[in-house]
Amino acid sequence: MSHCSGFSDPASFTEEGPEVDEEATQEDFEYKLKGFIDLTLDKSVKTRQAALEGLKNALTSKILYEFILERRVTLTDSIERCIKKGKSDEQAAAARLACLLCVQLGSGIESEEILKTLGPVLKKIICDATASIQARQACATCLGVCCFIVTDDITELYSTMECLENIFTKSYQRETDTNGISSTHNTVLHISALLAWTLLLTICPVSEVKKKLEMHLHKLPNLLSCDDVNMRIAAGETLALLFELARETEADFFYEDMELLTQKLRALATDGNKHRAKVDKRKQRSVFRDVLRAVEERDFPTETVKFGPERMYIDCWVKKQTYDTFKEILGSGMQYHLQSNEFLRNVFELGPPVMLDAATLKTMKISRFERHLYNSAAFKARTKARSKCRDKRTDVGEFF
Repeated sequence: MSHCSGFSDPASFTEEGPEVDEEATQEDFEYKLKGFIDLTLDKSVKTRQAALEGLKNALTSKILYEFILERRVTLTDSIERCIKKGKSDEQAAAARLACLLCVQLGSGIESEEILKTLGPVLKKIICDATASIQARQACATCLGVCCFIVTDDITELYSTMECLENIFTKSYQRETDTNGISSTHNTVLHISALLAWTLLLTICPVSEVKKKLEMHLHKLPNLLSCDDVNMRIAAGETLALLFELARETEADFFYEDMELLTQKLRALATDGNKHRAKVDKRKQRSVFRDVLRAVEERDFPTETVKFGPERMYIDCWVKKQTYDTFKEILGSGMQYHLQSNEFLRNVFELGPPVMLDAATLKTMKISRFERHLYNSAAFKARTKARSKCRDKRTDVGEFF
């Protein structure tokens, strides 16, 4: 399976070098993918899992709409079999591949057919307490993303949200004697379910958004006391998004416990607890400063995402939640898909893909030598800047 190592990086397909026969390269590439599809039926668990990973890497790094369209039924059957009969890692890999299938095919009837086939299987794994947490976590994310893509069926949307609610709301009741949330191995599953549910909330009708706000806006602050830093961050970002949606639906929106909530958020934004890791505290403070500004001042720090010659501005929590979700799924292929994937471009309102000819691309591309010089200069500047910010141990004088 070593031949799939280059799939993870789109740049690996366009490195400088002698010209090659693109048609022959594409045929060879598709031949390998057909081999992966066949290997998903192999008796060996390791072989099946490697085949799923190979397909996942390929779908992350290239747009393969036509190839998938012809084989979507076969791929869906293979994924269903791996989720039903596989264990932990294999189930998680199959769920991630299902996500990418829908991302590639977009919001058409083909993705709808995939969700109809895999939806019941995914829900069964999510609710199965005997299944591994890793598999349930991947299935929760997959179900949420696939449902987000197939937005036409409102009944399926509500059913999926209810399934995810049944998972993460268990954290509401799990309070300790000190009014904090006890840490369990299920927390990672609850985080994935909460984030998937939040993603689906962004496409709900206004009437449904109001219902969900009434149900959850007063309970979510309890999760800010969770032992797990990732749960605290997920709850904080969800609260910021809920406040954003609430203010969009009602201009005069009023939250009764605003003072208590802002006290909690401010405490997390300035947390100096010595019992917590420095990395966790730094990450938490950064996120909750933004959450506090969103709740108190209705402000969002705009982010800029660069991909190729284009720029995208993330200027609200809804857009940030959507971007973070797809970035988690596509990994290093996110920039490539933002440039070329029509579905993703529609989600972020980027318009049709920008078509650039070979000559334009060549003038835009930096040579390896120039890239090396730039990296060297950046490294030196970074080292020089950091050396000025060292602690007192650097101030020891000079010795000869």
